[in-house]
Amino acid sequence: MSRDLYKEAGVDLDAANELVHRIRPLVKSTFSASVITDVGGFGSLYSIGHLNYKQPVLVSSTDGIGTKLKVALLANKHDTVGIDLVAMSVNDILVQGARPLFFLDYLSMGRMSLDLVTEIITGIAKGCRQAKCSLIGGETAEMPDFYGEGEYDLAGFAVGAVEKDFIIDGSDIHVGDEIIGLASSGLHSNGYSLVRRIIFQDLDLAANDIIPACNCTVAEELLRPTRIYAEAVHVVLREFKISGMAHITGGGFYDNLPRILPSACQAYLREGNWEVPAIFSFLQQQGEISPKEMYRVFNNGIGFVIVLPAKHLEGALELLHGMGEKAFHIGTIHSREKNEPPVVIE
Repeated sequence: MSRDLYKEAGVDLDAANELVHRIRPLVKSTFSASVITDVGGFGSLYSIGHLNYKQPVLVSSTDGIGTKLKVALLANKHDTVGIDLVAMSVNDILVQGARPLFFLDYLSMGRMSLDLVTEIITGIAKGCRQAKCSLIGGETAEMPDFYGEGEYDLAGFAVGAVEKDFIIDGSDIHVGDEIIGLASSGLHSNGYSLVRRIIFQDLDLAANDIIPACNCTVAEELLRPTRIYAEAVHVVLREFKISGMAHITGGGFYDNLPRILPSACQAYLREGNWEVPAIFSFLQQQGEISPKEMYRVFNNGIGFVIVLPAKHLEGALELLHGMGEKAFHIGTIHSREKNEPPVVIE
């Protein structure tokens, strides 16, 4: 009998084939009529003929979820990180007004675990259904000697489309526009290098320990999946003129809002105008983090920002609240002098 040398070297091709069989129904649960390919092909096919755009522009983004994965490994809980992966890229393309079309993932690990991969892909498929996009492809790489026992990494790639004349880039933002903040579910997927240092090193907590301020375990709080804002954003887009949008991701308010602001505009945010989940004040107190750093590292309860003319403010808030969305009037666009900062939080 011949030896399976590749398997002895750490790569199990039979397990890889079994994986495709396992995940096929999960992946196909995200398909729309535009997907004209099956699972496991060399390339994935997606028809854009149904879009009926005059000048369709494709919008893409790629991202991962950073060291939040280490929390998943500590807690041995991997069913939500896939949602995070979809959210990080999809929320980025929403900013330009794009409609998410499809998503691809990349998963690499030291040794194939069918149960683990199935758990992760289940989350990715759930995220794609939330974003109303199709999971049309991916790669699972078994890389022995590269990752430690049980370790893995995730990356994702989202593609959407927007009509060229309707691209939102912030250039329509004017003084007097109002700022709406959409609530986050918590930490989302940013700042985890600092979070892990405070929680696991400074406080010496374990994944199953209770955080009294949050009334839940460390794992439950730190592994809350990132919110996907596709439905809320596109409902508002259908009804109102939006001047600009921002995903409050890595860099918080201070780094993300300036990316959409014209040079003569300043985002003036009013502290206290939105609900801040308890995890943020807990981390700030325990980690002795300055208020400015909190707003630069974390979302502090606001995961997505919509800027729109003042005449649309009340209507947009009413529409969002009617959807069950936690939406807040968090600030206003002011004029900005040359030496003033682009973002002020008071």
